[in-house]
Amino acid sequence: MKNSLLLAVCLALLTVSCRTEITQEKTTQKPNVLFIAIDDLNDWLGCMNGHPNTRTPNMDKLAAQGVLFTNAHCQAPLCGPSRASIMTGLRPSTTGIYGMIDDNEIKGVLPDVTLLPEYFKQNGYYTMGIGKLFHQHAPDGVFDESGGRTGGFGPRPKERFVWDGIGTSDQEKYGRTSTDWGAFPEVDSLMIDYQSADWVIERLNKNYDQPFFMGVGFIRPHVPLYAPQKWFDKIPLEGLEMTPYKADDLDDVPDVALQINDLPMMPTTQWAIESGNWDDIIQAYLACVSFVDAQVGRVMEALENSEYADNTIIVLWSDHGYRLGEKETFAKHALWEEATNAPLIFSAPSLPKGKVVDQPVEMLSIYPTLLELSGLEANGKNEGISLVELMQSGKNESDYYAITTYGMNNHSIRSEKFRYTRYEDGSEELYDHEYDPNEWINIAKEKKAESVRGELGALLPKVNVNWAAPSEYTFQPYFVEQKERTSRQ
Repeated sequence: MKNSLLLAVCLALLTVSCRTEITQEKTTQKPNVLFIAIDDLNDWLGCMNGHPNTRTPNMDKLAAQGVLFTNAHCQAPLCGPSRASIMTGLRPSTTGIYGMIDDNEIKGVLPDVTLLPEYFKQNGYYTMGIGKLFHQHAPDGVFDESGGRTGGFGPRPKERFVWDGIGTSDQEKYGRTSTDWGAFPEVDSLMIDYQSADWVIERLNKNYDQPFFMGVGFIRPHVPLYAPQKWFDKIPLEGLEMTPYKADDLDDVPDVALQINDLPMMPTTQWAIESGNWDDIIQAYLACVSFVDAQVGRVMEALENSEYADNTIIVLWSDHGYRLGEKETFAKHALWEEATNAPLIFSAPSLPKGKVVDQPVEMLSIYPTLLELSGLEANGKNEGISLVELMQSGKNESDYYAITTYGMNNHSIRSEKFRYTRYEDGSEELYDHEYDPNEWINIAKEKKAESVRGELGALLPKVNVNWAAPSEYTFQPYFVEQKERTSRQ
């Protein structure tokens, strides 16, 4: 009896010892990375004070656990080039990827570039991904394990609810937008993002013998603005606040800006006001935001309950903002604040908790920041800068700025106080965010603005390569014409 008891005690001690060694081994290995992309998510998060009616408890919780950048900006206000910039670590003006591009064409344009997930794979990480991470999903072979992306932006009802997708446009000239809004389908489990979260949760419950890089790309709140009714119920129309709007807002912007903003397939703000749909569109967008926030919460809960909770870096980002009536339309597609500003949150064992950074930064910094946080050697080809020092110490905060490019040689730079935009024909916009946060008054032609224009203009990209052949944006005639014109030069 005594021998049996002694044997049991020894086995128990051996088990505890083995578990301790395994735990120590896992905590000393390189940290895992959870990479969360959200499509078309603007600054309407509770933690960003972006809209008074928004409901984002899970992203707010993540921000409280890490560092929130309230003034982060995309490198292109369009899915394809924005994501290509993040994943290559290069500016659109360097690559010529100004428009949409097939995922597998990126390496054809940039054969010597190591894509972000590839870099982790080459440094001993097991890479996994599902959903919209690049423009479609990901280039072939980038992930060791791919969940792909199915269903496009569905599910969809048999008939559209409100918007026909054509608007006042010539469909052959502009194509057809997926824009529409309403409660659909009946339950969350039918939504693609819910299924993507399931896929991630399943893998967070597995054991890995190497650190992992796991990417999940959620598609909501990208149009169509569909979500189950329960999410609409959380955003009642009564008391819903509209976005700031000025009917003559575009009277002082250059002609190029008007050409870029010519999107007749999209609802205009005037149409939304006259038809009584403005509050419905905002409600639908906020419902979709609440829905995707819940999917983030499901993933975060699974991580917290896993063995990887204490050794995982999390980054949550969106590819650009989205306008909900500002500047006369409902779309991204512009070099104005609501189209370029998007959430960026980092959480990691080495980072402070609950820190808020208001200085302008670029989504281009995601690549080098993740490398430094992971203890990996920097990629010398990255054009972005790591944000680790800014997050940890806050030094040199005044030196940060963000550049967004839309098409060849159209750039906008966001400093702490100003937004300066210069288009390909030399025309300009300048907004003082201290006094004009809605960017309603273009002061570029004022005498007192000369020094600011000169200072910010000197920071714009000096290299502006032609459009890469596989990159295009046929929904906007301005960009079709620009690509044709510049390719002949």
